[in-house]
Amino acid sequence: MEMDASVLAALAAVILVSILLLLPRLRKHHDGRRLPPGSLGLPAVGLCQTRGLRRALRGNTAEAWLQRWASAYGPVSKLTLFGFPTAFLVGPSANKFFFGSTALVTKTTMSFNRMVGWRNIRELAGDDHRRVRAMMVQFLKLEAVKSYVAAMDDEVRHHLSKEWRGHATISVMPSMKSLTFDIMCTVLFGLTRADHGTAMRELRVEFQQLLRGLWATPVDLPFTTYGKCLAASRRGRRIVARIIEERRTRLGRGGSSPSDDLIAHMLAEGLADEDIIDSVMSLMVAAHDSTASLITFLIRYLDGNRDAYAKVVAEQQEVARSKAPGEALSWKDISNMKYTWSAAMETLRLVPPVFVNFKRAVDDVEFDGHLIPKGWKVMTAASMTHLDPAVFQDPGRFEPARFDKPIPPYSFVAFGGGARMCPGNEFARVEALVAMHYIVTGFKWKLSAGCDGSFSRHPLPSPAHGLLIDIEPIDTGGLLRCST
Repeated sequence: MEMDASVLAALAAVILVSILLLLPRLRKHHDGRRLPPGSLGLPAVGLCQTRGLRRALRGNTAEAWLQRWASAYGPVSKLTLFGFPTAFLVGPSANKFFFGSTALVTKTTMSFNRMVGWRNIRELAGDDHRRVRAMMVQFLKLEAVKSYVAAMDDEVRHHLSKEWRGHATISVMPSMKSLTFDIMCTVLFGLTRADHGTAMRELRVEFQQLLRGLWATPVDLPFTTYGKCLAASRRGRRIVARIIEERRTRLGRGGSSPSDDLIAHMLAEGLADEDIIDSVMSLMVAAHDSTASLITFLIRYLDGNRDAYAKVVAEQQEVARSKAPGEALSWKDISNMKYTWSAAMETLRLVPPVFVNFKRAVDDVEFDGHLIPKGWKVMTAASMTHLDPAVFQDPGRFEPARFDKPIPPYSFVAFGGGARMCPGNEFARVEALVAMHYIVTGFKWKLSAGCDGSFSRHPLPSPAHGLLIDIEPIDTGGLLRCST
């Protein structure tokens, strides 16, 4: 009985402290302006909301979870996620506000900053942010991307000849992660298989481990996932530091130009080594998983829609017939892959690479008649408009032709929106189209026995077993033009 009484007393103390901590948050801004409807709840309730969303992401039921919340409280609501009061916004006008308001800023987690670096572009502000972003855009803008087609072509052919040719079954997602990582290292950072093959392999291994730490519980002990990922981050940073030093030496000897790659450009612009490392690491995170996810899920959806698959094959075979043996794809060829890109856009509509986006309010701001107080998180979910039948008819159906006509503004936000569009969207487009050209013209495929195409969205879209497919090489066209 005494034990029961002490337990009850401890529980009562916890509840009392929770209420005392919560009251200032509830009283703040009680000035007549309306907070969004919903429930912040006690800290324990907020923890349940967070766990509920995480379970839904793992089970690929997050759209239904968020839809139930929005149905209960409307397009502007509040809840507690990851320990913060959060405004959840739904709809095209909400997307416009989210991507365009100067009162909202991107704020990364402590885990992200410790893995990637505290001076990554997501954390920079003002002149520092504009300076680093301008350097990155220099190598991601359309004119630059046009010049990358041949290099991407070479990387794709090399990868498929080495990793797919001669194999009966492929796990698509790990393969595409490896491919997109190598393309990024080659095209953006100036690394080559001949001179930097070992460094690229080592960096790929460390980077894959690092990515797991972005969403791991932040307990820094040698045996925890978080601690192991921090160690991988430190090793990866040392590899990048060696590459920077090598590039500095080449620039000093005249063997390299600032226009050759992003690292050389940042060195020439006087950016500190630690800032360059942080920029390289953050760009790897941004550019890596998204394109690999797009290609993987496009393969999955084409397997389940034979009409769309036949149209993609016909378009890519027409491109292949126009090429001489060994001839690389050109920008003109990429421009002729219109239906394939529509299929890719439809894939992004159904499986956006980032399910939810978060920002932080740096000032009190109002939206749709509701106050969002300074310090609150603001969340949107692309699928809330991507799967809205008022925007996309029969939204659950895979139909690339829906992108033949203009999409209402801020309804398709896989790449962001407005002035905040992802600067790497053209890079991702060309990378995906080059890869799909050689996959479609080089192989036939079907989902392996036992692979049902199911997937999780936590922390990012990931199919079960990486999406196992059985492949059969095609003996004409495609990879016959490959050089290893």
